[in-house]
Amino acid sequence: MEFLPKEVLEGLRAAQKRDAAKKARLRVLAGGQIWPVLRRVPGGFALDADEVTHLRGHVDLYDGPKHVATCLIVASEIQGNELICTVKRETPVSDRAALDFAQEGPTLSGYLTKI
Repeated sequence: MEFLPKEVLEGLRAAQKRDAAKKARLRVLAGGQIWPVLRRVPGGFALDADEVTHLRGHVDLYDGPKHVATCLIVASEIQGNELICTVKRETPVSDRAALDFAQEGPTLSGYLTKI
């Protein structure tokens, strides 16, 4: 890659960045804006530093159209071309309310018919 002209190298990096953003299914929603998650890192995720330079607080994490989790970002720092967001809490989103009692016995998942 060292032998390529600087303009060609920048064009290749821009194309790789666009391709990664298109393939990314995970998205972060904060303050009415949406950013693609480039990759997951231990304890958080990485965003494109050209699109967002600082992010803190509560955000929503989506996998395509499905709301997956709510996250609390406590720190963010730029490393290279990525904004690394450190998450203190990531709570999965459920489609039903949490139970405030213990269920007794197994629940029915279906009926067997007589043969």
